[in-house]
Amino acid sequence: MTAYLNALGLVCALGRGKAEVARRLLAGDSSDMQPHPQTIAGRSLPVGAVTGELPSLGNAPLQHVTRNNQLLLAALEEIEPDLHEAISRFGPSRVGVVMGTSTSGIQEATQGIARLTRDGHLPTSYHYSHQELCAPASFVSERLQLSGPSYSISTACTSSARALLSAKRLLDAGICDAVICGGVDTLCDLTLRGFSALEATSAQLCNPFSANRDGINIGEAAAVFLMTRERSPIALLGGGASSDAHHISAPDPQGLGAIESMSKALSSAGTLPEQIRYLNLHGTATRHNDAMESLAVAKVFPTSVPCSSTKPLTGHTLGAAGALEAAFCWLTLSEHNPEQLLPPHRWDGEHDTDLPQLNLTAVGTKAVASRPRRMMSNSFAFGGNNISLILGDAP
Repeated sequence: MTAYLNALGLVCALGRGKAEVARRLLAGDSSDMQPHPQTIAGRSLPVGAVTGELPSLGNAPLQHVTRNNQLLLAALEEIEPDLHEAISRFGPSRVGVVMGTSTSGIQEATQGIARLTRDGHLPTSYHYSHQELCAPASFVSERLQLSGPSYSISTACTSSARALLSAKRLLDAGICDAVICGGVDTLCDLTLRGFSALEATSAQLCNPFSANRDGINIGEAAAVFLMTRERSPIALLGGGASSDAHHISAPDPQGLGAIESMSKALSSAGTLPEQIRYLNLHGTATRHNDAMESLAVAKVFPTSVPCSSTKPLTGHTLGAAGALEAAFCWLTLSEHNPEQLLPPHRWDGEHDTDLPQLNLTAVGTKAVASRPRRMMSNSFAFGGNNISLILGDAP
């Protein structure tokens, strides 16, 4: 059964709202990738921060008062009329919520514990529920007074891509008539210091698939879709999931899990590799990820699909990355892209000669004009968890 992506709200380092994000995405604008205000392990790290004032949470209960939920609210507000219309039509019990996250409100929790360590007591702003991974879904359900299924998924960097697949299953099973789905993650000390401890962060703008790549930049974002069975221009046509469990943090070097997830996505969408007009790469700019993804893409797409990593524009938004990069495919397919441009690949142009060369897009690259259009987005995570999604013109 086809699932339609009827509405999209998003906020990330590229801006707020579909129009601004699409404009800067398609121009390859990385100007908001700026140094984090704190040095991490003695280094100044570029991050994809959302700047400016975020929406007020008003009289929300203390357990919901986090920056993570403020980011989520910024995305929800963009599609608020669509959400209320769906709730009115289907009823609160028939609207589900599936959100992906890896940070939730960990920043507020760690600040509270630091205060306890320093002063001997927790601040009045502390609530244990801030750090619970179910918090984003609970916040949405309570704010919109929904009684349908509501849960969060936390599978590291595939969390929100998996949330879209789970939302589609709720529709396919007839459990829901509409699902609010996507992901949200916030910049926090734990992830910045954790990835630095793994020697996975770069002190420069990340450089995916370059011979000179030396690590990721971290970012924050929220991307939320309204998914229903009701026809609209853009659909989630299929998806594939795999778990190669090669290593706790390193991918299978031959990309076997990535090959499986991409192949399953193509099969579920009834699509041939040559019908994919664009591939949003996971493209973290780490040595191991880019090496295995190059091998996997070359295996699945022998005809050299146009592709790019958008992480130099937003940072790696971790649990939000899957939904955010699916949103970039949605924007590329939408009315916000009248010139049919493809998201460009920002890098230094230095190919890694040890790897297959991918067909990386430049600024101004246009999609093949034929229809129907199909686009894939890859998300890979710790533990060998892999998701590939296919979006395209509604059948």
